[in-house]
Amino acid sequence: MTVPSGSTFAIKSVIVSLLLATSCQSETEKISPTVESITESVYASGIVRSKNQYQVYAAANGLVQEILVKEGDLVKKGDPLIILLNESAQLNVANSRLAAEYAALEANRDKLTELKVAIDLSASQLQNDSLLAVRQRRLWSQNIGSRVELEQRELAYQQSKTNYEVAQIRYNDLKRQLEFASQQSRNNLRISSSLANDFIVKADTDGKVYKILKEKGEFVNTLNPVAVVGDANNFYVELSVDEYDIARIQEGQRVLMTMDSYQGELFEARVRQIEPLMSEQSRSFTINADFVKRPEVLFPNLSLEANIVIKAKDNALTIPRKYLIGDSTVLLSNGETKKVTTGLMDYQKAEIVSGLSKEDVLILPKL
Repeated sequence: MTVPSGSTFAIKSVIVSLLLATSCQSETEKISPTVESITESVYASGIVRSKNQYQVYAAANGLVQEILVKEGDLVKKGDPLIILLNESAQLNVANSRLAAEYAALEANRDKLTELKVAIDLSASQLQNDSLLAVRQRRLWSQNIGSRVELEQRELAYQQSKTNYEVAQIRYNDLKRQLEFASQQSRNNLRISSSLANDFIVKADTDGKVYKILKEKGEFVNTLNPVAVVGDANNFYVELSVDEYDIARIQEGQRVLMTMDSYQGELFEARVRQIEPLMSEQSRSFTINADFVKRPEVLFPNLSLEANIVIKAKDNALTIPRKYLIGDSTVLLSNGETKKVTTGLMDYQKAEIVSGLSKEDVLILPKL
């Protein structure tokens, strides 16, 4: 792209003005390039999060009857946190338990025993009538007795056989009915207990209770959280990065950060995850990073400021950025301007790739 002659003249005029302003200064700031380490980074604000931190919700609507824990308590998975008022549910459980006990197979063992006795009696009668029928057939084969007596014995045998089979059927039917009723009542008890269990808010994981969001007597619904629970010892960093910088962020990059709670100290983390969905409100992305160096004591939601290191270089020739004119020109101590090629930059320093040496002396341009 060709620069218009007027623009060239304007640039020269600015440089001349800078030279004139500099020559008028009684005391001019002078420096020479320095060989040191430099990093290029992206700024991010963030907060500390507890790993597995989550909001606890109730599974049913109701009034808070009792709060079983206090903020700071350690809990195990499944531990009850809050009990909601549930008189109707408790009554349903009690009724279901009574029904289950009444319908239990053991509670109805006498009914089965009664039919078992009837089976045994009909079995004995069947055996007796069978022997009498066989005997009568033998006598009849020897032309002893009458056909009427034989038919009566045969009929008695058939009747006993039928009675025995009916007794077995009645026993099996009653047993199936009792087993069905017992199983059904146990299922109803489990359902009632499950519904009643919904009125007990429990911890989903091991951790620490960081916040109780409801008070005793307050109404609870299934849409609003009642507590915040998270890991007691494991924390990570949640960072917010502007959309203009997100393309430069990669997993594994170094994160250097400071906290208001630990002024004067520097902590380190590594980028673990880049959440791919941008927040439409803040026009930023969420970055999760794991601590490499962390304070001994941490709390969720502590604020921090961080720099995500994009590039780093040792033994780089650097100058303060304020000595650059338009990111490509410097002012030498003899009043001449010189073109330079810059490399990595942070908020204070710039790497000089070419155009200067350690022996050059620069003066600070004044606008």
